Amino acid sequence: MSADDGGTAAGKKGVTFSGLKEQNVDTLDLSKLSALTPEVISRQATINVGTIGHVAHGKSTVVKAISGVQTVRFKTELERNITIKLGYANAKIYKGDPKPGADGAEPTAGGYTSRGSSHPDVFVDEKTGVTFRLRRHVSFVDCPGHDILMATMLNGAAVMDAAVLLVAGNETCPQPQTSEHLAAVEIMRLKHVVILQNKVDLVKPDAAAAQHDQIRKFVAGTVADAAPIIPVSAVLGHNIDVVCEHLVHGVPVPLRDFTSDPRLIVIRSFDVNKPGQDVADLRGGVAGGSILRGVLRVGDEIEVRPGIVSKDERDGGKIRCSPIFSTIVSLFAEKNDLRYAVPGGLIGVGTAVDPTLTRADRLVGQVLGLKGRLPDVFAEVEISYYLLRRLLGVKTNDGGKQAKVQKLSKGEMLMVNIGSTATGSRVVGVKGDLAKITLTQPVCTEVGEKIAAQPEDREALEAHRLGADTAGHQDRHYGLKRVDLI
Repeated sequence: MSADDGGTAAGKKGVTFSGLKEQNVDTLDLSKLSALTPEVISRQATINVGTIGHVAHGKSTVVKAISGVQTVRFKTELERNITIKLGYANAKIYKGDPKPGADGAEPTAGGYTSRGSSHPDVFVDEKTGVTFRLRRHVSFVDCPGHDILMATMLNGAAVMDAAVLLVAGNETCPQPQTSEHLAAVEIMRLKHVVILQNKVDLVKPDAAAAQHDQIRKFVAGTVADAAPIIPVSAVLGHNIDVVCEHLVHGVPVPLRDFTSDPRLIVIRSFDVNKPGQDVADLRGGVAGGSILRGVLRVGDEIEVRPGIVSKDERDGGKIRCSPIFSTIVSLFAEKNDLRYAVPGGLIGVGTAVDPTLTRADRLVGQVLGLKGRLPDVFAEVEISYYLLRRLLGVKTNDGGKQAKVQKLSKGEMLMVNIGSTATGSRVVGVKGDLAKITLTQPVCTEVGEKIAAQPEDREALEAHRLGADTAGHQDRHYGLKRVDLI
């Protein structure tokens, strides 16, 4: 998953620097790895931060201000000036060494700054003479804000460690997707949120202060109740250093599992070959996503599930899945070449898979791991669910109260997000807080995984957990229906 490092924050002139740290698979000790291991954060982001909020509130602009990467890349996105697919960009966050005080005064604390993912770990800014040292390597998941793209936003929420909620200072708060995105991160149980009051350069101080109170009232009682509200201007770069400082001190380093069997959820996939490329030069397909646990190495034999899905017409249309087997030929974090990849950040996995299978995000929602080590594939699941208190994602007339969410009913159609999979489903049974749903497409998952559902006939989000607590609900347990692998 490569991206250009040009822009406002990355590749700046006027600096001298050293290089990146080398990775050595032969000396790799998984028991000593952490999210701040120098050989890791030199090349790969280890913390995932999502940008959420209403459409056109400045999510992609903030990501560009910090990372220097333009996440709006596709033709349809550029024409409409909105994010449609999940955007991604890595950024290194640095802290400057203390500056010597003048005439024997106390040294002043060094500030914070950011650069692109390929920038050296230590550099000296020739304008100020300050030495900056790497503190964090963050991967931004830039989510679309439009209401019809909520499924895409939930795919991104599956890999987030923290969230940055954007609120435009020149609009009232909350807007519809401001509410819906905040509800989504609550469903995903994100505990770390920072609020950016963007576009403050477009409003007067009194209006900004009034909206600050609006925001504080809006987030009261939510996961963002105590979140800091930082006024910024992403276009002008004002207070971006304060945002960087908070990402270092306000977002704890997540605990990662490096020793379990690796598992990567695919949120992007593509064919890197150009039209007319010679057959001898063709490269295998690339799967991009975030590793949930374990460590992937170049040369590992891997499996992708569910793989190729088909229906056996001779067996009554029974669904069958053919896992895809391959070998890892390369690992990349943007332009940084990796010998091994760890949980956190967005990773590009180069494979020997037929590139037609990965073209145009065809592998999105699949799970990648070591051969024979992945969970089962299911076409029917049981969920334990709870409903949100209010109907979200729609404007109310004259400031009226939002409608309550109705309970699930048999035969109802749902849009379900499991990991990075977004699929349709039908409710085939409901008993209390348990429901049995049949999925439009099979998913590779396991009991206990968090999911979210968006009913197709009403704008709402519901939180669920796969499987029942069999100890407490034995009389209501349906079980899960596995799909045959061929």
